[in-house]
Amino acid sequence: QVQLVESGGGLVQAGGSLRLSCAASGRTISSYSMGWFRQAPDKGREFVAAINRNADSTNYADSVKDRFTISRDNAKNTVYLQMNSLKPEDTATYYCAAYQNKYISTWYTNYDYWGQGTQVTVSS
Repeated sequence: QVQLVESGGGLVQAGGSLRLSCAASGRTISSYSMGWFRQAPDKGREFVAAINRNADSTNYADSVKDRFTISRDNAKNTVYLQMNSLKPEDTATYYCAAYQNKYISTWYTNYDYWGQGTQVTVSS
């Protein structure tokens, strides 16, 4: 079992930045590809970004490309999401997830473990 705990969410003005962290426990995440997803009220869960086990491959949703950066520190068992140039449409609950595979996936149904989420609110 892998337990994931997100942190770093909050309220920020449009154009601002936030850095989300996802701390894992129970097992090392070095054998997992990791992803970030988000869900706004009355909307489905949306892929945001993913990173493979070795951090040499990443993937981003078009809506966040060039604004968000996913990274990981396997020694600290932590994954990060740096979010810059935030927009009101980025407002959502952000979830960290672990996928026991060497390849990245953009499909939330592939992920094996999920955190409880952290709220990000961007005001205009």
